[in-house]
Amino acid sequence: MNKTFNTLLLTAASSVLLIGATSSANAAGFFLQEQSVSGLGSAFAGQGAQPRDASVIFFNPAGMTYLPGGNVNVGVHVLVPDSDIENDGTTLPVGAPASTGDGGNPYDPTPIPNFYISKQINNQFWLGLGVSAPFGLSNEYDDGWFGRYDSTETSLTTIDFSPSAAFKVNNWLSVGGSVIIQYADAELKNNIFTTSEGTQTLDGDDISVGWKAGILAEPLQGTRVGLDYRSRVNHELEGRLVIEGAPGANTNIAGQAGLHLPDIATLSLAHDVNESLTLLGSATWFGWNSFEDIQVRTGAGTLLTPVIQNYQSTYAFSAGFDYKLDDQWTVRAGYQFDETPTTDEYRTTRTPDGDRHWFTAGATYNLNDQWSFDVSGAYIDIAEEDINITRNIAANPSQVSADTDGYVAILGAAVNYKF
Repeated sequence: MNKTFNTLLLTAASSVLLIGATSSANAAGFFLQEQSVSGLGSAFAGQGAQPRDASVIFFNPAGMTYLPGGNVNVGVHVLVPDSDIENDGTTLPVGAPASTGDGGNPYDPTPIPNFYISKQINNQFWLGLGVSAPFGLSNEYDDGWFGRYDSTETSLTTIDFSPSAAFKVNNWLSVGGSVIIQYADAELKNNIFTTSEGTQTLDGDDISVGWKAGILAEPLQGTRVGLDYRSRVNHELEGRLVIEGAPGANTNIAGQAGLHLPDIATLSLAHDVNESLTLLGSATWFGWNSFEDIQVRTGAGTLLTPVIQNYQSTYAFSAGFDYKLDDQWTVRAGYQFDETPTTDEYRTTRTPDGDRHWFTAGATYNLNDQWSFDVSGAYIDIAEEDINITRNIAANPSQVSADTDGYVAILGAAVNYKF
């Protein structure tokens, strides 16, 4: 058993390295819901009230009290996004080279791994650890595209290390919490034009701390209610602003930029209709109004012109079910509506986002008392939206006008081990 357990821990460590290399935004804004393969199958409906495996740590740490003994979950989601941005009358700076295309699909297929482990200490106390990538964005447009003065390449990676604990108050009430130690790394690139065309790169990284608290109650046998709150995490990214190839604007200076990631509150419901069927539902609030702008401050303390984002707080609603076919197989499906936090006035090509409709399905196969396997799939339709923003220097602007829509396909697989 120890050898198997050590192998799982090594796999988890490898997953951490992979998270650092690959992140892509595939929930509204740039939040990554893909933190549980079993949860994906039901569109994350009732996720904080349906403790199937150790991935419940991310959604509601109080759920660990429903997992006897030790539990390990290692999963990966492969995200295949497609974004179509059509030029709708973009004007370039006077004297700038002509556009050479629409930028192509800026996204590549991306794996998003995660790892969770929980351990029952006694009849009332559990400890756990989660490693996840809850926010991310990665896209790169073709050279010379019409929106290049807004963005050419964007990368945001976050990694959460979340030591967690849960306490079973009595037979119907549990509480839990996590400390969130989060690493964030961001790089933003776009072109700039003065008398010739150059490039602008802003990059930086930071480690900051947040927290999570959850409650799981079962007031009636078979009916569970979960409440979960994830705090805002505020980063002060330390890095550099580099402008090259644009006479009169070239620079290479140290700087800082604030990155304020939203707080999130979720209500989850799960009701066991009978021994086979469980109905699931969730409502989630995202405090995206914390992401107001990208404000750079130089090492000398000078504030540069902010890039307004003006994200709005949003809601997501999901419904789904689990159905136990027999002792080995459980199947599930779900739907989610996920509002975009972007607004028509400030939406950019870095996050060409729209309201999202999730359609999901999945299954769990129990091999024996120790091993089980999850598979899930999802199709996310992203609504058509407009982009209409002004970029480049004020004296010679580019008016970026475009229509955008897209979709995301997701495949997930996970292994669970009980010890």
